[in-house]
Amino acid sequence: MERLAQEAREERNAGNFDKAADLYEKLEGRAAGTPLAQQAQLEKAYAYYKGGEPAQAQAVIERFLRLHPTSPALDYALYLKGLANFNDNLGLFGSLARQDLSERDQKAAKASFEAFRDLVTRFPDSRYAPDARARMTYIVNSLAQSEVHVARYYLSRGAHVAAINRAQAALSDYPEAPALEEALYILVRAYDALGMAQLRDDASRVLQSNYPNSQFLTQGFRSSTPWWRFW
Repeated sequence: MERLAQEAREERNAGNFDKAADLYEKLEGRAAGTPLAQQAQLEKAYAYYKGGEPAQAQAVIERFLRLHPTSPALDYALYLKGLANFNDNLGLFGSLARQDLSERDQKAAKASFEAFRDLVTRFPDSRYAPDARARMTYIVNSLAQSEVHVARYYLSRGAHVAAINRAQAALSDYPEAPALEEALYILVRAYDALGMAQLRDDASRVLQSNYPNSQFLTQGFRSSTPWWRFW
C-alpha cells in the first residue's frame, strides 16, 4: 500500500489530479477501516478540488464527515469543504458585463461560508482557522458588492424600485461590508428619482453620519480600486 500511496502523491504533486484521485480511490479501498483509508479519502477530495471537480470533492467530504465525525482531521475536512465551494472571483461577477451572481454561485458562496464558520466555531485554534476567517470576510464582502453592483445597474436603467430593493438587501444582509457606502448612495439617488423626499433625506443622513468623508457626497459614482484580494 505504501507504493500505491507514493504513486498517488507523485501524481498529485505533478498536478495530475485525475490520476491522483483514482489512485487514492484504490488506496482507500485497500486500506479500508484504517487511518490510512481516512487520509486517502481526504486526499481524494483534495485532488478533486484541485482538479476542478468541486461536486465530486463535496461528495467525498460529506461522506467523510458522516463516517468519521470524531476524526482528528475534522478541522481539515471542514476547511476543504469550504475551499471546494469557494470562488475567489466572486467580486467580479457584479460587473455590468455580467450583471449578477448566478443562483449557483450564491449558493456555493454561502455553503463555503457556512463550512468555514463551522470550522472556526468548533476549532478556533486550528491551523486552518486564520485563512478560513479571511475567506469568510471575503465572501461576505463579495456578496455585498455583487448586490450593490446589481443595484447600481438597475439605477442606471431607471429601474429605481429594483435598485432600492437590491441596495436594501445589501444593507440588511451584510451590515459591515465596505460596499454599504455605495448602497446608501444608491438609495439616495433612487428615492430622489421617485420623488420620495423623506426617504431620500433619511438615507442621506445615514450616509453622512456613517461616512462623513464619503466621495459619493461630492463626486457621485466613481471608479475605484476593487477592495477584494485573491488567493
